[in-house]
Amino acid sequence: MSRNIYASLTMALAISLLPAAANAQDSLRYDIEVRASLSGGENTPFWLANNLQGLGSPRTNSGFVKAGLFRDIDNDRRFSWGAGVSLAGAWRNTSPFYVHELYGEVKYRSLDALLGSKVIKGDFNNPRLSSGNLLYSGNSLPIPQLRLGIFDYAPFWGTDGWLSAKGYIAYGMFTDSRWQKSWSTPDSRRTEDVLYHSKGLWLRGGDAGRFPLVGEIGIEMATQFGGHSYKDGERIDMGHGFKKWWHAFFPHSGKEDTHLGDAVSTEGNMLGTYDFSLSWLPDADWSVKAYYQHYFEDQSQMTFEYGWKDGLWGIEAQLPANRVVSAVVVEYLYSKDQTGAVFNNSSPEIPEQISGRDEYYNHFLYSGWQHWGMGIGNPLIISPLYNRDHDLWFRSTRIEAWHLGLEGSPRPDLGYRMLLSYSRNWGTYTKPLPEMMHNFNALLEVSWRPERLRGWEATLGVAGDTGRLLGKSFGVALTISKTGWLNF
Repeated sequence: MSRNIYASLTMALAISLLPAAANAQDSLRYDIEVRASLSGGENTPFWLANNLQGLGSPRTNSGFVKAGLFRDIDNDRRFSWGAGVSLAGAWRNTSPFYVHELYGEVKYRSLDALLGSKVIKGDFNNPRLSSGNLLYSGNSLPIPQLRLGIFDYAPFWGTDGWLSAKGYIAYGMFTDSRWQKSWSTPDSRRTEDVLYHSKGLWLRGGDAGRFPLVGEIGIEMATQFGGHSYKDGERIDMGHGFKKWWHAFFPHSGKEDTHLGDAVSTEGNMLGTYDFSLSWLPDADWSVKAYYQHYFEDQSQMTFEYGWKDGLWGIEAQLPANRVVSAVVVEYLYSKDQTGAVFNNSSPEIPEQISGRDEYYNHFLYSGWQHWGMGIGNPLIISPLYNRDHDLWFRSTRIEAWHLGLEGSPRPDLGYRMLLSYSRNWGTYTKPLPEMMHNFNALLEVSWRPERLRGWEATLGVAGDTGRLLGKSFGVALTISKTGWLNF
């Protein structure tokens, strides 16, 4: 979709919001944010550029200005609707202008529908302290989509609140075709007009109000399908027909009208996670949550056939009110196995199927699990936008990493956040690094919310990187934001 069309839709939505809010005597929420980072070294320090919903940039001395207007869903009403628009201007980034969010949504009882681009923050990982969800971390720009389902947990009938479920189905489209063409080298792999599908289902058992132990289990899957792939001057048409949409929903190998690679493996770039968590919630003052997220691609590692060695383990603790630490997250990420180094699709000569070398986030036809160069999954698997040769490829997906996040509020108007990450990187099975490379990333962030200036917040972040993978970097970022309400 062209920028002119986006701009027209933005203006139409913004104009339509105001009369609706005025007639309903409702309020509109506005958010304004200005962020600038200054740094020296190889890149903008890692935690000043990642998990910023696609607005962060690895390029030094970058930043953005963002303004948004929103009507939020009222979850206390049986029927409610919401909408939002957020525009951003950026410098030293993938684009000088973004329509960051543009969406409308409705809710009836527990049923929900969303159309457009919206920042969706999951609750499986702490969005401020975690290194990031393995499937959707908030590291890339939102993907425009039609999303239907039950977005918040709803109780099963007859279980008296002890068993709840939520889930969704979504179809959409990636918007970075033009950027890929302008950024990537002529002989590297890139794609155009790629479609998007995702779905998820989670079950929650327990009622914290009656017994403090609550467990969750779920599965979430995503697929890149359709569109066109370019490599070494060759164009491959993956198609957009109804069968492609159906095959994205029910993954299986392609047929006679499919590229050879898809004909012997799952059609499209299919990936997903299993989510498990156990929470102890004795009262409102503190809680502890242990979680494990298992990542898989295609059919491999979806079952116990190859062993579940890869995944993200984490512990999150919310502590009683104090002036030192209010929340702590500790995580361990392992992705070295990828069902092993041996790969073979069955053939008359070798009839045994061996699904190794999964090469997480990468794909032989698609430009990988990225949007506008930033990885959609956990950012510790370094995004293609960092590649100085402009190759859309995750260069090191076999990693072992440790991560610590903590935050606190020494005073009511003062808060801080600290992130520390250390990883060891081996590259991929097909293109291993010459030797294992270390990577260390640190961030200390202090936020001030003056009581006399309600809605204003100033945040100063100091960060640095070291290690051979990304090199040495040091920098600061200043963010000033204002949130408020327009009452009619």
